[in-house]
Amino acid sequence: MEWFTAPDYWLGRTVFQRALAGVYLVAFLTAALQFRALLGERGMLPVSRFVGRVPFRRAPSVFHLRCSDRFFAGCAWTGCAVSATLVAGLDSLVPLWAAMLLWLVPWALYVSIVNVGQTWYGFGWESLLLETGFLAVFLGNDEVAPPVVVLFLLRWLLFRVEFGAGLIKMRGDPCWRKLTCLDHHHETQPMPGPLSWYFHHLPKPLHRVEVAANHVTQLLVPFLLFTPQPIATAAASLMILTQLWLVLSGNFSWLNWITIVLAVPAVELPADPPSTPAAPLWYVVVVLAVAAFLLFLSHRPVLNMLSRGQVMNRSFDPLHLVNTYGAFGSVSRVRHEVVIEGTLDEVPREASDWREYEFRGKPGDPRRWPRQFAPYHLRLDWMMWFAALSPAYAGPWFGTLVERLLENDGATLRLLRRSPFPPDQPPRHIRARLFRYRYTSRRERRETGACWRRTYVREYLPPTRLAGPPRGPG
Repeated sequence: MEWFTAPDYWLGRTVFQRALAGVYLVAFLTAALQFRALLGERGMLPVSRFVGRVPFRRAPSVFHLRCSDRFFAGCAWTGCAVSATLVAGLDSLVPLWAAMLLWLVPWALYVSIVNVGQTWYGFGWESLLLETGFLAVFLGNDEVAPPVVVLFLLRWLLFRVEFGAGLIKMRGDPCWRKLTCLDHHHETQPMPGPLSWYFHHLPKPLHRVEVAANHVTQLLVPFLLFTPQPIATAAASLMILTQLWLVLSGNFSWLNWITIVLAVPAVELPADPPSTPAAPLWYVVVVLAVAAFLLFLSHRPVLNMLSRGQVMNRSFDPLHLVNTYGAFGSVSRVRHEVVIEGTLDEVPREASDWREYEFRGKPGDPRRWPRQFAPYHLRLDWMMWFAALSPAYAGPWFGTLVERLLENDGATLRLLRRSPFPPDQPPRHIRARLFRYRYTSRRERRETGACWRRTYVREYLPPTRLAGPPRGPG
């Protein structure tokens, strides 16, 4: 069945599979190291409470069968182990059917985590990893050349990621059409990186060029993915370069990396393909059936892209098989940050010794330069950015976060860079204040060494202690 396979893409498949397994590894490691404080039995949004009110059919997950911190940890670390074996290429050493089952394991485990992850797992790159990971199950191993239909579906997914993101920008914030969004974006993005200050201070004409190039890459170039080589390779390569530019300018978890991974199979890498036997009939039938099913499901994201009411980052089925994507339909002009402080004083006063909690990634101390964390995902830091946009985003979990800080809870403190209180001396009161953050100018940075300057805006949460239930932010 020569029509079914594309031997020239065997090297691209190998690179894609190893890179995708690496993204899986990062995702499972993130889950393993952060779940206790976020989703554990004493977490801010416990999984046990969620599965008690949401039926399996709405959120399929192994945690409906069993739910405990030990079981969650086992699933997360199992995901890490399987992903590591896939990075090492174990799937190429086993029969085709076994390789497919091996790729199915991390997908099934991660969809189980995402479906109970609630607010902490509500990001578009979770669904993107799952949709990509499901396609990888059917991509085959060294026993068969890459199937054409799966390579097409990977390009179709990349098309929807880029074109959907381009449409949401053009339909959303007017600054995208005026080419001015990057005057603000590098300063107000969720988690700046170590180079974001420099990107912000690029000349404004260059910012206009960046936005215009982004529109070309997302609205025109995706159509070239379906053209003959070498045009498709050029299109995919341009997307990879654009994503690397975004990697340098911010901390967007694995969003940019998974997009790069998706573009790899569209690149025709020069190599002599090995001799492989014809694809077995059962494999052909399974791949074609799955492809037909996924193409049928694709009508919903297509209708969403064509709609004036286009939405971003939504799953159209509980298994995240086909989804819609997009980012930054609107761009904030002002950056606010919630600063959490504690004091040992029995009676809190403005003159009390208020000590600030330091987060790993989100801006805090104006003199502390941002670090690179992506592709690792600091979930609490990201949600603190949303909490600063509106207290409504923090409603379900912020009160519990404050309570855990008042208890000096170890799992919660491990999410932070530093607690200002020793383990045996928790604070008596916690408060939160809202500040406006701006990048320093070049002169201010030379004079002070600070990356940010901040201005107090208002109280976010009044002084709270464990004697009563913590009040929600206002």
